[in-house]
Amino acid sequence: MTSLFLRNLDEHQQLMALLPALESQVLAVGQRLAGVLSSGGKLMFCGNGGSAADSQHLASELTGRFIKDRRPLAGLALSTDSSALTCIANDYSFDDVFARQLQGLGRAGDGLVAISTSGNSANVLRAVEAARALGIYTLGLLGRDGGKLAGLCDDAIVVPHGVTARIQEAHILIGHTLCGLIEDELGLA
Repeated sequence: MTSLFLRNLDEHQQLMALLPALESQVLAVGQRLAGVLSSGGKLMFCGNGGSAADSQHLASELTGRFIKDRRPLAGLALSTDSSALTCIANDYSFDDVFARQLQGLGRAGDGLVAISTSGNSANVLRAVEAARALGIYTLGLLGRDGGKLAGLCDDAIVVPHGVTARIQEAHILIGHTLCGLIEDELGLA
C-alpha cells in the first residue's frame, strides 16, 4: 500500500505537470499587477481559511521583501483585522466582511486578488462585485472550474484540480511567481 505522503506527492506532481498551460496568463497578470502598483494603486487580497493565509502571505511578500531588499510595495490582506471582520460579520453579515473593507479602503486604480479554491465563496464574490463597482481591477486565483468568480473577475487563473490542498499548493507557487514578476516589472529584483 502506498503511503499518504507518496499519494499526495503523486497528486501534486500530476497537477504541476498541468500548470505550464497557465504560463502566458500568469505572465500577463504579473504585468497588470505591476501596473497597478506603478500607477500608485495598492493590491488587496482576500480569501477564507487557507486562502486567507495565502492572502496574508502574498501581501507580506509585497510589504516586506521577496527576492531582495527593496522599497515596500502596497499590499494589504483584508483577512487580518479581527475587529473589522467580527464587527462587520456581527452587524451586517459574514458575506460582507471583505466587501465593506474594500469599499472603505479601495479606490479606482487599485487591484483585488480574490483567492478561492471553489470560486464560489459568497464573501469573496461580494468583494469582487464591490471592487468592480469602484473601478478596481480584479484577479481571481481560483480552483476546480473557477466557479462563479471565474466569470466575474477581470482575469481568472484557474488551477484545474478538485482537491483543496493541491489547489492551495499551486496557488502559492503562482502567487510567488506573481510577486517575482511584479519585482521584475518594477525593476526591483
